[in-house]
Amino acid sequence: MAITAAQVKELREKTGAGVMDAKKALVETDGNIEKATELLREKGMAKAAKKVDRIAAEGLTGVYVDGNFAALVEVNSETDFVAKNEQFVALVNESAELIAKNKPADNDAALAIKMASGKTLSEAYVEATSTIGEKISFRRFALIEKTDAQHFGAYQHNGGRIGVITVVDGADDALAKQVSMHIAAMKPVVLSHTELEEQFVKDELAQLNHVIELDNESRAMVDKPALPFLTYGSKAQLTDEIVAAAEVAIKAELAAEGKPEKIWDKIIPGKMERFMLDNTKVDQAYTLLAQLYVMDDSKTVEQYLASVNATVVAFARFEVGEGIEKAANNFEAEVQATMAAALEK
Repeated sequence: MAITAAQVKELREKTGAGVMDAKKALVETDGNIEKATELLREKGMAKAAKKVDRIAAEGLTGVYVDGNFAALVEVNSETDFVAKNEQFVALVNESAELIAKNKPADNDAALAIKMASGKTLSEAYVEATSTIGEKISFRRFALIEKTDAQHFGAYQHNGGRIGVITVVDGADDALAKQVSMHIAAMKPVVLSHTELEEQFVKDELAQLNHVIELDNESRAMVDKPALPFLTYGSKAQLTDEIVAAAEVAIKAELAAEGKPEKIWDKIIPGKMERFMLDNTKVDQAYTLLAQLYVMDDSKTVEQYLASVNATVVAFARFEVGEGIEKAANNFEAEVQATMAAALEK
């Protein structure tokens, strides 16, 4: 039977398939929309299965706030070009919204959520892989809850490649967003030093001292004084005894310099703050509260928040593709190989 343009349009709107794919499906099913839909679904699953082993390390984050719940998601594609595709963007945003509203426990539960169309998110990702032509995968999500008195800071950077949600107690939404902007830029992993493992701190401190050692070799070549090695890297290592000993050493230094004792109280706090900064480099790299606040680098995030009677309760930060090992011979290489083969024909 002859297939009309109206039938093709109806099937495309229902499935998101391309014009030629929709027409072929209608031809194979004698114009039956339901059978053509099922045929396209089966073909889409087959196409998606062929792409399952391909590496998808590009994509977008999505953020959605629903009352006292906020969801942050990461959805991956094979190229950043596809990350700008309207269908892809819509899928990312709908995924974040559905997760914020349904509050799944894990990825399996998230992908089982039903969309307005009646499809599950899992089925939507299979269809997207088929119609867009790249592997489209749902990678992860974070679901964060706040109280009525707390504030969400939702922020996306670089076109959505980085997404952040922060919960702040005290202050307002504007400050919560500013903290999220800091998190996007400075990449903290945890809130405070209490969340860092002892061995991790030791390993990172060793790495920092290795960098200093290499730097000192270069400085020696140009007769520059060597930089001191770090003894501590985290506030977790600075016991009361160590801090007290540091203060005693500062007093001895002031006495040796001939500074009168009556002005020590004005000098010691600044020197102790310098001691803390010099001996918490691991904290500054990995913990939010110890980092110098990008909006006011005269204070740490913790100090700044204290100055405005606010605290950070929790945060989540996703950066697209972090932790995914990208293969050099990936989708772009496949495209180039296909084009080269076509030119040879």
